[in-house]
Amino acid sequence: MSNKETKEDKERWLSWLALSTAVMAVLAALTTLYMGKYSSRAIMAQGQESDQWAYYQAKSIKQHTFEISKKALELQYRSQKGLPADVSADYEKTLGKYGDDIKRYDGEKKEIKDKAEGIAKTKLKAQEMGGNFGYALIFLQISIMLSSLSSLTKRKYLWYIALAANAGWIFFFLNAWLLFY
Repeated sequence: MSNKETKEDKERWLSWLALSTAVMAVLAALTTLYMGKYSSRAIMAQGQESDQWAYYQAKSIKQHTFEISKKALELQYRSQKGLPADVSADYEKTLGKYGDDIKRYDGEKKEIKDKAEGIAKTKLKAQEMGGNFGYALIFLQISIMLSSLSSLTKRKYLWYIALAANAGWIFFFLNAWLLFY
């Protein structure tokens, strides 16, 4: 009778082993999905951030062009003596317009910079999350491998180690969402 009990115990253990390995495989698939999702977000954010900084640089170049033009026009205007009133008015109007454009570019650059820095923060968070999902996946892969070895060798202690390794998955999976550190 004890042989029958041990055989039943062995079958029960193998059932738990198979079930736990299947659950680990499902969790690995889910973790892989999230890892890919956040890694892709980080890559997309990098492109968007680069676009914003290129846009910022274009606005800086345009602003600098207006600053140089304004300075040149101011020097030219000061060097002229006895200009008719209408010509002086045109100089003043153009200089004012250049000043307004320079101020406008300052405001636009600030908005672009703020947006780029926001995208950079989003990118860094996505990178951290993707990395933590990657670490979580490693622990699941180790657990699945140990469970498989346990099944092949019929050694329960390997399965217990596999179950314990899932604590690493839990930590990194939760850390990906909550970013403990």
